[in-house]
Formats: sequence, C-alpha cells, structure tokens
Amino acid sequence: FNESSKVVDVLTLNRDTMLDMPVLGIGGKQAGTVYGQLALSHTYGTGLKDSAVNLRTTVSNFLYGVHIDYYVTMNMDAIAILNDLVGGVKVNVTDDFSEIDPAIKKGEMVLMGQQALTYVRTRQGLGDQLNVTRMQRQRDYMVGFMTALKQRMSNSATFALEAYEKTSDYTVTDCSSTAITTLANRLIGYELGDVVSIQGENVAGEKYMEYYVDQAALDQVILKYLYAPKKK
Repeated sequence: FNESSKVVDVLTLNRDTMLDMPVLGIGGKQAGTVYGQLALSHTYGTGLKDSAVNLRTTVSNFLYGVHIDYYVTMNMDAIAILNDLVGGVKVNVTDDFSEIDPAIKKGEMVLMGQQALTYVRTRQGLGDQLNVTRMQRQRDYMVGFMTALKQRMSNSATFALEAYEKTSDYTVTDCSSTAITTLANRLIGYELGDVVSIQGENVAGEKYMEYYVDQAALDQVILKYLYAPKKK
C-alpha cells in the first residue's frame, strides 16, 4: 500500500526461486538453513502457523529483511469460494484449455467455481508448462479479481468480513477480522497499480525447474516498491 499515491501494488514471487531458507527442527525452532526452491519453505513445519511464519521469514530475508506486517496462507480450495463470492472473474483466455476443461474457451469469459482454480493452477499440458507462464495467467486473473472485489466491497460494508469467515477453514493467518476489515476499507480507496514479478532465468535442475532472479532487477523492485525516497 503506497499511502502517498493511494495505490496498491502486488509483488509476485516465482515459487521456483532459488534461495536460502530456515530449516525447522524440534519444537519448531530454527535448526540451520537450506538452499532450494522458495515453495519448499512452507514444507518445514506442520503446514499451519509454523510453516506460514517460516515462509514469511524466508520472503523477508530474500527482500533484504523488509518487514512483512501480516501473513495469510490459503488452501487452493478457497479460490473457487472467493471467486464466486465476488460474482465470478472476467479474464481473457489465451491458452488452449480444450484438453483440460472444454468449458474454458479462448477469448473473454467469466470464470465460475472450479474453473477459477483450473485457470490459475494448471501448468501441465499448457504451452511451455513453465511457472513463469502460469504466473502471467495468475496476474491477469488477479487484476480481474481485484476489480470484482472492489465492486463488491463498495456495495457491501460487511463483504470483507463475510469472505473472511467463509474461507476461515482454508486459511492460516495472523491477521484478525478487524485488521482484514481495515485493510479492505483502505483497498476501496486505492487504485490497483502494478502486478510485479522479478526478472530472472529458468534453469532445468536435476529434479525440478529452478529460477534464478536477476540481482539488479531484485534491487530495483525493492527500491521502487518497498522504500520511500529519503527526505532531504
């Protein structure tokens, strides 16, 4: 949230990003670090609060120690619920989903229910099957979702709280219902700015794809979006 310009920007990180992450040992305490895919940082722990905190710590360290106010981790099953709560999400389909879900056709359409999950999750059998390509589709979906979400919240003062309650069984978060409502109210008054990803290179590893961010690109993103200019 940029309080000066009243713009909210979204930073997306490639799950294949190679970096150092904490390893959790007995009692959930850090027991060293390991170098691997960002996605693996959530696998340390029980899959609940300790995993979410470990993921947040990993991301914070990757972004040079920037403070992250809240975390929300969400089971993918909640996507269909949120999608339908906002009345569906309009997207422009450019990939060929005919072998996966014939109902998802090329061109503009409104995704409903499980179509939304299929659209943002599927990678195998689509184009080059790279996560970078899937992230582009996820960014397009996110823009459509944010547009629909803001419209719903403008029409209902309690919408954010209702959505929070209906997805509570699928989420782990340290953000209270009060904080969620406050952030939602701020969102209504902000414009959606950039949906940012960090440039890098995909490399085929021994077992899985690896993504190495361009250090200069990372520096530019951090300076542009996470820090305010120094006052003279």
